[in-house]
Amino acid sequence: MVKVYKPGKVAIVLQGRQAGKKVVVIKQVDEGTKERPYPHAVVAGIERYPRKVTRRMGQKKLAMRSKVKPFIKIVNYSHLFPTRYALELEGLKGSVAHDTFKEPTQRENAKKTIKKLLEERYTAGKNKWFFQPLRF
Repeated sequence: MVKVYKPGKVAIVLQGRQAGKKVVVIKQVDEGTKERPYPHAVVAGIERYPRKVTRRMGQKKLAMRSKVKPFIKIVNYSHLFPTRYALELEGLKGSVAHDTFKEPTQRENAKKTIKKLLEERYTAGKNKWFFQPLRF
């Protein structure tokens, strides 16, 4: 079978709290594990997208509106919809692993690093389509 969910692949979550949100696959497990006996992926996505900014806004307001709220999750393949897009984020691969989900403090630290990486990417103006919510 062809591997659809490679690291860096952008997908859309179909079920659950983050349904309709865009995510990036960080790590994929095609065969499953002992505690999760189904194919799944470790993903990082945007829970709250940055708000619209205009040229007239000041630096303080622009900084507030450019904030991103990320989430990390282990998602079943059947709850993901792959897109044709990919995102190259080298820093994400080392920040989240299966061990991250066992300890709440590790999870928070991983979210902080992901937030920093995503905000840098947004302010640089790269991958604008990833930082806009789906319209449906």
